[in-house]
Amino acid sequence: MISRRCLVAALAASSVAALHAPTAMAQANDYPNRPIKLIVPFAAGGSTDMVARLLADKMGAVLGKAVVVDNKGGAGGSLGADAIAKSAPDGYTIGMATVSTHGANPAIYAKLPYDAVKDFAPITNVMAVPSVFVVHTSVPAKSMKEFIALAKASPGKYTFASPGTGSLGHANIENFMDLADIKLLHIPYKGAGQAINDALAGQVDSMTDNLPSTLPHIKSGKLRPLAVLALKRSPVLPDVPTYTELGYPGMGDGGWFGLVAPAGTPKAIIDKLNAAAHKVMASADYIERMNAISGESMANTPAQFAKQIDAAIARYQGVAKKANIRLD
Repeated sequence: MISRRCLVAALAASSVAALHAPTAMAQANDYPNRPIKLIVPFAAGGSTDMVARLLADKMGAVLGKAVVVDNKGGAGGSLGADAIAKSAPDGYTIGMATVSTHGANPAIYAKLPYDAVKDFAPITNVMAVPSVFVVHTSVPAKSMKEFIALAKASPGKYTFASPGTGSLGHANIENFMDLADIKLLHIPYKGAGQAINDALAGQVDSMTDNLPSTLPHIKSGKLRPLAVLALKRSPVLPDVPTYTELGYPGMGDGGWFGLVAPAGTPKAIIDKLNAAAHKVMASADYIERMNAISGESMANTPAQFAKQIDAAIARYQGVAKKANIRLD
């Protein structure tokens, strides 16, 4: 039997919801009436930034208000992700989520300032982009098979650069070392820019990074690609095999870049943003530019994107446990 107190509380709650519903609907109908900030949790010029700017330019035209990119790099994407999470849930601050911010970081860092699941409202996944394992041209290996043979012959001699301890690049190569039974020496940097600069200079032997930001250096002949982390070979590197083709399906199928909003953002606004992003992703110009960086569309619903985030966290929890990567 329902008590009088519970009944009164229930009636009060429903009355409050009824009062707020028209306001929320009015806000959604009027949305957007000013520019939207799109936080990118990494520095300008990287793959996440490239995808964000491609999307922002065209979403602004669809929504009728500018979508302005705001780069907030640092701590493997954690600073920017935290800024998204702590923004007002009104649709005027959204952000980019990646396998780093919403997969590797939650699995590796014991104390994150944000909860990758509870603090965000997924909007849509956007694009999958391969990562590529490269070596400096001074390394006498023309294939991954040859590189593995060199590494096995001299454990710890060959180095690999990462954007930092606990970064996605670090986790992926730790995973590969375990699968291939090799030992490389990890050289962590403060960001992908520094890592790739030393890889180009030959100060480190190898690294893995997103294909769009590495491709110019591959085309110039300064770095040699040995494997791509993706479901299939990249059309821009048709001669480079995937890890699965090489016998390492445990490496997974690459990274993605999606859109999220702070938790509590009204569903009607999430739906508007989802529809606008999907309209952009269906345009011929966007598809052409996506193909140019070897991207693959990942457009989906907020619920589907939420499941992908859950899967990424579970995957990297397994990788972190096996490689004993855990940071405070």
